[in-house]
Amino acid sequence: MEKTNVVWHEHLVTRAEREKVCGHQGCVVWFTGLSGSGKSTIANLVDQMLVARGVHSFLLDGDNVRHGLNASPAMLAAYGEEFANRFGLGFSAADRQENIRRVGAVAELFASAGIVTLTAFVSPYRADREAVRRAVEQRGQPGDFLEVFVDAPLEVCEARDPKGLYKKARAGELRNFTGVDDPYEAPDAPSLRLESFHQPADVLAARVIAHLEESGKIS
Repeated sequence: MEKTNVVWHEHLVTRAEREKVCGHQGCVVWFTGLSGSGKSTIANLVDQMLVARGVHSFLLDGDNVRHGLNASPAMLAAYGEEFANRFGLGFSAADRQENIRRVGAVAELFASAGIVTLTAFVSPYRADREAVRRAVEQRGQPGDFLEVFVDAPLEVCEARDPKGLYKKARAGELRNFTGVDDPYEAPDAPSLRLESFHQPADVLAARVIAHLEESGKIS
């Protein structure tokens, strides 16, 4: 392995001290599911409920993150073609993996600061989600990564199609679209499974809050 001059520096302020200030534990609540399953809707409601209770929380949303941290090559064109192609992310398998790796690193930092960190990403590959789990729990403790599977059949998500993405994918205008020409690997044993085609979003969000209480992350 190549040697580097990068070393880890311990902070004078511990995670426990930060969590004491917040009044609750930091953790990552990772919403995963097909496009149109209701991830962002439910995660936003959970965020709203947490803030109303005085909990320090923040939502990392898949679309929003791709406006900055994980921008596409086209969005980085102002930095030059070489830079844009090297650091910009599209939707190939490798780019999806890097998208989730970056988001996972940010989520781990937020959790270490005592924040209940919510993420809403398709994150279609099990290996990528497990890599984030390992990173989060390595810095914290087992149970700091809560995987929430927002489950809705493909036909339901495609019928909803709030962004018109399935229509574009079926027409061949979008390639590597999860559920159409790229696979979605559902969690084997999620912390919580929400059937978003059976219950309304507010009821499902309340289930997430209850799970956070039961797991001791919030009081």
